Amino acid sequence: MLTIKSACWICLLPVWHTSVGICYWCEQKLRLDKPRCLNCALPSESVCNSCSQCQKTPSLWHGILTAADYLPPLSKLLHQFKFSSQTILAPTLSRLILLNYLRYRRDYQWPKPDCFLAVPLHPKRLRQRGFNQSELLAQPLARWLSCRYWPNAIRCTKVTVNQHTLDKAGRQSNLEQVYEATADLRGYHIALVDDVVTTGATAKAIAYQLQQRQVASIQIWCLCRTL
Repeated sequence: MLTIKSACWICLLPVWHTSVGICYWCEQKLRLDKPRCLNCALPSESVCNSCSQCQKTPSLWHGILTAADYLPPLSKLLHQFKFSSQTILAPTLSRLILLNYLRYRRDYQWPKPDCFLAVPLHPKRLRQRGFNQSELLAQPLARWLSCRYWPNAIRCTKVTVNQHTLDKAGRQSNLEQVYEATADLRGYHIALVDDVVTTGATAKAIAYQLQQRQVASIQIWCLCRTL
């Protein structure tokens, strides 16, 4: 009998390897190759290094790499992973990010990072959820690419209001003095992994702290980019 572990998480058709999780046809529907601005990862008519909006506001990072937009069915899988403790989905979701990295590296000379960091949760939130979803995405990426994964290099110093409940201005102010870099990251090319990038407020707050540690470069890697 077919079990969910040997079926596509989206359409439930069989997959050859349980670690793949999503079949070829469903991967095509996710539009992993959608043209985007390489700096902010928002969709564009063609791939560009910096869209008109990014040219107006210089960023603190080299670019943002995302698997797909925050839309069904990927948004539903992420919700199951994050809020229903379906941590078995972590390798499947990380693989979608990896596929786009390999494409970006081949087509746009996207540099390989030295080290992976995960957006941290406050210890109270971590105890409530039982896991850090960004950490579960980052660990297999580091392993597959033979890079260092550096846990606890960044810490969250205070509990904040959930970002998804706030507008853009609220998200930015909500993260003031929240993150702290605690490791000697000088000279490292960093990939910072998050599950979703919305306004980029979290990425900006952490990237600022990383710059204070004199890192060589910063990339933001995420599963979904909101529109």
